[in-house]
Amino acid sequence: MKIKALLPLLFSFLFFSYSSFELRAEINGPRVSTPNVVVIFIDDLGYADIGPFGANGYPTPNLDQMAKQGRRFTDFVASTAVCSASRIALLTGCNHRRVGISGALGPTAKIGINSKEMTLAELCKQKGYATACFGKWHLGVQQQFLPLQHGFDQYYGLPYSNDMWPYHPNFVDLPADSPKRKSNYPPLPLFDGNEVVDAEVDPEDQTRLTAAYTERAVNFIEKNHERPFLLYIPHSMVHVPLYVSKKFAGKSGAGLFGDVMMEVDWSVGQINAALKKQGIDENTLVIFTSDNGPWLSYGKRAGSAEPLREGKGTMFEGGYRVPTLMKWPGKIPADTTCVELASTIDIFPTVAKLIDGQLPGHRIDGKDIRPLLFGEADARSPHTHFPCYYKNGELQAIRDAQFKLVFPHKYRSLNGRAGKDDGKPVKYDQNQAKFALYNLRTDVGETTNVAARYPEVVAKLSKYADEVRRDLGDRLTKTTGAGIRPAGRVSVK
Repeated sequence: MKIKALLPLLFSFLFFSYSSFELRAEINGPRVSTPNVVVIFIDDLGYADIGPFGANGYPTPNLDQMAKQGRRFTDFVASTAVCSASRIALLTGCNHRRVGISGALGPTAKIGINSKEMTLAELCKQKGYATACFGKWHLGVQQQFLPLQHGFDQYYGLPYSNDMWPYHPNFVDLPADSPKRKSNYPPLPLFDGNEVVDAEVDPEDQTRLTAAYTERAVNFIEKNHERPFLLYIPHSMVHVPLYVSKKFAGKSGAGLFGDVMMEVDWSVGQINAALKKQGIDENTLVIFTSDNGPWLSYGKRAGSAEPLREGKGTMFEGGYRVPTLMKWPGKIPADTTCVELASTIDIFPTVAKLIDGQLPGHRIDGKDIRPLLFGEADARSPHTHFPCYYKNGELQAIRDAQFKLVFPHKYRSLNGRAGKDDGKPVKYDQNQAKFALYNLRTDVGETTNVAARYPEVVAKLSKYADEVRRDLGDRLTKTTGAGIRPAGRVSVK
């Protein structure tokens, strides 16, 4: 009798609770317990290529607006200055050396992302997220390496860089039947999921890529706005060769590069507008960053790293320091700047904390940077040191939040020469870097060696370097590295 007497009261309580939930949803938009995450990853974008970081030759109004709504990160770095290695670092939260990928994987590469590594998508899957990747993958072309096998529900895009095709700038002027041109690269495929939907991407196809990725992204947001989602958009642009849609061709007044940047900016605007339209922008972390700096040998077809030194392919600041914006209305303080050292490898563990996800059992290198995101008072970089690798397994430099110690190594440079505007690269010079210490707080262009002035800093960073060599190896000191895990290898059936 007592239970029956309580039933009307229980039903009234449940009805009131449900009605209150519906009212909150109507007022505030869909209720989601964990934040959505959008990562917009541009290819070869220079430090000075967007308005919030100094670009003034063409407009980037949507990125300007994103900066006003969120934070600029002026000392945000990639794991290294080359495509595949940078991308696997972002998706796993690990230094690229740790996970066995150090270069740019070509169409015939027999390695890729190891299935034992946890990706950002697999992390989000723990919490029931919808996940999608629209754009350039570059972590292996065989099916076992593609996004659907590594936590993504959807994938549409190129499996590697858009210049790895028969129209490569070094061969495009050769006759179509030239043996040298035919042996250069195979046809460039476009994937939808695990299936090739265009076996031979041509120049006209490339003009539609930015818009196609954007359309897929907007549709994904519309279809998944009532559940948490991870949206990863690794654009093919602004990697050469540059292509732009008819809508933006010739519109910037700053040449082809400016036109392409205007379309990239438009894409950012479309994505942010879709979030707002669905009423979920206040529950979405949006990150805009790049895999590495500009490919300077392409001259006016490349961007600018000013005031940084050098560009892509080097571990001077222009190679791996990238322009970064983060927006989350009501969470990230608007129109602010973070000057502390942070990295793409920090995105993985930070998202893990935000969604209460479980990190993998193996070691990662990224750090939780929520205090930097949220502008907490006196927040400082969580990195005591950060190793700077590029090629041939060399530890070329190591830095902390203020100083950078450079070890002798060869690097490519134009030495002040200007490139062209014909889509063809000019040849680099090979320079020799000397042992040097730079104070990045006062000399971001790495012009003045202050090693003699700060011997204690040299000693501290040298000690850190020895630790890194023991952990991640160094070809020059013939150290193999005890903490390196293997890349995935093509399965033999």
